[in-house]
Amino acid sequence: MANRLRLSDLAEQAGVSTATVSRVLNGKAEVAEDTRQAVLRALDLLGYERPEKLKERSGGLIGLIVPELTNPIFPQFVQHLSTAMLQQGYTPLLGTQFAAGSTEDSLVEAILNQGVTGLIFVSGLHADLNADTARYQALVDKGIPFVTINGRNKQISAPDFSTDDRDAITQSMRHLIGLGHERIAFTSGPLRFSPARAKYKRYLECLKEMLPGQEPITSETLFTVEGGQAAARAVLDQGATAIICTSDVMALGTIRYAIDQGLRVPEDVSVIGFDDSSVMPFLSPALTTVRQPVPAISSAAVTTLVANIKQTPNQMSSTTFKPELVVRETTAPPRH
Repeated sequence: MANRLRLSDLAEQAGVSTATVSRVLNGKAEVAEDTRQAVLRALDLLGYERPEKLKERSGGLIGLIVPELTNPIFPQFVQHLSTAMLQQGYTPLLGTQFAAGSTEDSLVEAILNQGVTGLIFVSGLHADLNADTARYQALVDKGIPFVTINGRNKQISAPDFSTDDRDAITQSMRHLIGLGHERIAFTSGPLRFSPARAKYKRYLECLKEMLPGQEPITSETLFTVEGGQAAARAVLDQGATAIICTSDVMALGTIRYAIDQGLRVPEDVSVIGFDDSSVMPFLSPALTTVRQPVPAISSAAVTTLVANIKQTPNQMSSTTFKPELVVRETTAPPRH
């Protein structure tokens, strides 16, 4: 492969001179790190095999545990977390739960047997307020560094990096009230999960603060399309003109149910999702949703974990990240 490598192609792809490409390929020290990385990325993108001396050695394995991959927000986290790990010189080892398959505990056991240096849990049992936290204390006792994402639990001694769920609801409520809605519903998966609980509590607070006298309209189902359909049925029967869903997947089920009932979105009912997974802008109508700052969360989580693995000073601890309401086509003023 090396004898077919064209310096001019690499230089054009990386946006540098052929002389710079030559210095990188020959391992010369007088090249800025970001320039060196640009040339290495060009090698990868153009399908050239890296010279042996330029192949990065992994600092070790990091276990990445997610609950599922059917919800598009989780592959999005996997992508950004894996990229951040590779940039830090670590190799991700993915473990995924299935409804009738592996449990989080069995995944952790299997991954630990592979000699991982640390673990990242995304929306796992740490977020379940009814779950026993002893499993995480066991990791602490064994000296295994780990961090959690989306589900801070005060009983777990580990940094957590989460979207600000309260702010997500505040933005959603202000948007819908600004459009003129008063009968605003809140639908969610099980409220035993701390992110859902935080959103629910903030919804009730917003009603008292922004729409005093309005009764809550809520439905607790599952974080699935079918759950969204069931929730929509329940809240539309109570006269809701707008529905806040705690996941994009639930929002899709809500829209499907509304259309099946002959309702138009957003003319007859407005819908807001949560996550802003990558396909949401391409729906028709495109979904108004709250965007999780996945890249920022992923970068902070990996940086902190690697610092803990290396036992180097790190100022980052548990942090919440501000979400962004992305207004598209599924919200509009109510039809009177």
